Amino acid sequence: MSKSEPYVLPDEAISESFLAASGPGGQNVNKVATAVQLRVNVFELGLSPQVYARLKELAGSRMTSGGELVVTARSYRTQEANREDARSRVAALIAKAHVLQPKRIKTKASRAAKARRMEAKAQRSTVKAARGKVRLD
Repeated sequence: MSKSEPYVLPDEAISESFLAASGPGGQNVNKVATAVQLRVNVFELGLSPQVYARLKELAGSRMTSGGELVVTARSYRTQEANREDARSRVAALIAKAHVLQPKRIKTKASRAAKARRMEAKAQRSTVKAARGKVRLD
C-alpha cells in the first residue's frame, strides 16, 4: 500500500447497524435512525502483526477484546453521509496504522551545555536567596 492511495475496506469484514442519533435535530431525530455503528472484524483484514499492534494502540477503547473495531458516526442528518463518514474514519485509522514512525534517536547534552545550565541555576539560586527577609543586625 502506497502513501497516496487510501485504504479500501473489504465488504466481508464490515457490518453496519443504524441507530437513532442523540442531540439536536427536532422530530427527525426521533423518527429516523440516521446514526451508523460500523463494526470491522480486524482479523479478516489480513494485517501484519506490527500493523495490528499499532492499530490496537491507535484505536484504544474502540477496539473490542474480540478483535472488532467499533466506530459510531452521527454527525450528519442522513444515513448515507454518516456511513461514508464512518467508513472514511476507519480507513484513515487503518492507513495510519500502516505508517511506521521513525525511531527516536537519543541525544546527549554537551559538556558546555551542562555547564551553562548549572551556571544559570546558580544565578537563579542567588537571586532567590536574596529575596529573603531583611535582617537588621
